[in-house]
Amino acid sequence: MKKYLVAAALIVGFVTPALAEQFYVAFDPASHKCSMMHSMPSGSMKNMGGPYKTKAEAHKAMQGMKDCTA
Repeated sequence: MKKYLVAAALIVGFVTPALAEQFYVAFDPASHKCSMMHSMPSGSMKNMGGPYKTKAEAHKAMQGMKDCTA
């Protein structure tokens, strides 16, 4: 029984970091605005940076980007 508990604890320990949230900053040339996304931008949107670990980190990076402040 202990073997199963140890195995489950190890699995949870290795999987948990993979479930962490990531943020990307994308620029939409049509609207000339930047936005934060949870996945890589596709289509006409331009990837401006990422992945960022927190929403605050992505927001701070977005404020420093030339295209996002204009």
